[in-house]
Order: sequence, then C-alpha cells, then structure tokens
Amino acid sequence: MNNLQAKKIVLGVCGSIAAYKSAFLTRLLVKSGAEVKVILTKSATEFITPLTLSTLSKNEAMADFAGNTQVWNNHVELGLWADAMLIAPASANTIAKMAHGICDNMLLATYLSAKCPVFFAPAMDLDMWKHKAVKRNIELLHSYGNLLIPVEDGELASGLSGEGRMAEPEHIVQHLQEYFR
Repeated sequence: MNNLQAKKIVLGVCGSIAAYKSAFLTRLLVKSGAEVKVILTKSATEFITPLTLSTLSKNEAMADFAGNTQVWNNHVELGLWADAMLIAPASANTIAKMAHGICDNMLLATYLSAKCPVFFAPAMDLDMWKHKAVKRNIELLHSYGNLLIPVEDGELASGLSGEGRMAEPEHIVQHLQEYFR
C-alpha cells in the first residue's frame, strides 16, 4: 500500500549543495502519488532552478514574495492545504530561523502558517552539524513538534567525511511513508 497516494506535500528547498537532491526527491514523491508544491529560498535558486522543480512537481515552484502581488497570501493557503511540510535540504540558516520564528521569506512564512506535521532533513558540513547552536536549534524544533529526518554519514561537499549529509531522497520518502502508515 502506498501511504503517500493523494497526500499534499509542501517541499521547502534551502540554499545548500544538497539542493540538487530536491529534484530526485520531488520526482519520487510524485511517483508515490503525492501532490507536491515547492517553495525555494532565494539562496536555493543558486543551486537549482524553480523551472526544474516546477516541471518535476507539475506545479509552479515559488521562490519568493518579491514582485508578485498575486501570491502574497499563498503561505497561509499552503499551510492549510498541506498534509505535510518537508524542508529538504534544511540549511543551518533556515533551521535557526525556524527555531526562532524569523519570517523573512515565503518558505518561513509557510512554515509558521503550517497546520500539518513539519519534517526537516538537515544538510550541512560536519563542523556546522556538530556546533552547539545548531544542536540547540534542533532541540527547539523538536520541542515545537517538528520531525527530524536524521542526517547521514558520508562524503561531504567540503571533502570531509562524516555526519551532515542530507538523507538520500529514497530514505526521506520512506520516512514519510512510515509516518503516514
């Protein structure tokens, strides 16, 4: 049984080299029967284009409020629409903003409006992942009821090896399927 069939998922993509994995993740979610709407942070667009994610999701990917007066309130609508919100990759910057209620882009406004479970899959270098501030921010997100998809161990973009890799798209989809089981 496919637990993601007809699920409505908001996928948030942050600025990280792991943003390229969001294309694979989007494709897997759609193949699983989910309806996916993507929101990118401005820095995410430096790693992957909204056009790529729009094509794969079959929905317009949103990158920001700027200049678009037709979608200023989409964050509220998306927060009510979704069965789940997934932020993957979740950068240290976005995790910190989520933990402290900072709302300076469409992704964070949607997060603060979300009435559904929120999953986040961090992606950062080893030293960043181990930093006490990041650990504290993740504890805060847990205390708000957000669900961590654990980082994986392996080769990092910096050339180091260790924890901090975003979970592989297949593992993220499995995590969501188990949640909805």
